[in-house]
Amino acid sequence: MLFLKFIPRPIRSYFLKFAGFLSIPGVKHTSEFYYWHTQLKNDGGTFHNKWYRNLMLQIACEKEEDFVTDKVIADFGCGPRGSLCWAENAKDRIGIDILTDKYRLLGIDSQNMRYVTASEMSIPLPSNSVDILFSINALDHVDNFDVICFELARILKPGGELIGSFNLDEKPSVCEPQTLTEEMLKLSLLHNFDILSYRMAKHGPKKHGYKHFGDGSESPTTGPRYLWLRARKK
Repeated sequence: MLFLKFIPRPIRSYFLKFAGFLSIPGVKHTSEFYYWHTQLKNDGGTFHNKWYRNLMLQIACEKEEDFVTDKVIADFGCGPRGSLCWAENAKDRIGIDILTDKYRLLGIDSQNMRYVTASEMSIPLPSNSVDILFSINALDHVDNFDVICFELARILKPGGELIGSFNLDEKPSVCEPQTLTEEMLKLSLLHNFDILSYRMAKHGPKKHGYKHFGDGSESPTTGPRYLWLRARKK
């Protein structure tokens, strides 16, 4: 669907919306790749990724990156920005994404982390092989939610930690077909974990979506919102 880049943006947006509604094959991944291709252009040809450090430390309730020292860390649904490049003391840094092969066209091989290509049904890593698993706004992108939740728990070592940000109760879209709820996460994923940190915040402005974490705002219990959690595998 490379023809999409030649279509004016407003028309392209309507096409992607209705193509997703009609389940036209390939539209979801084409739309996701086009998003990252646009972000690369907006970043001037090289992805900006330094801000991942502060975001991931905030979600983990950590001030410094010492907790990843000599650990095998991974990021599920990482995208191509180089989300783990900041973690220089880690033993291994693994980006997990279904579009990894396409991301190589965007220059990910120059980043100081390695990428593996997951499918909607499996993650190609051994069981009990990851110490710390990050995931930022990724689970609502998957079609096979229960299967991926099983895979996330499978690749984590006993005692390993899941550190994630999840978009809850949002309307589905072409790229985000899941409307995640707290109940879904608890039933399909978190029953394998002991909760260490569990925080909720409403959406902030478009470019500062997480601004309400830590600003004293009341934690919402319904409607579109963010969940930040850190949990340890039993």
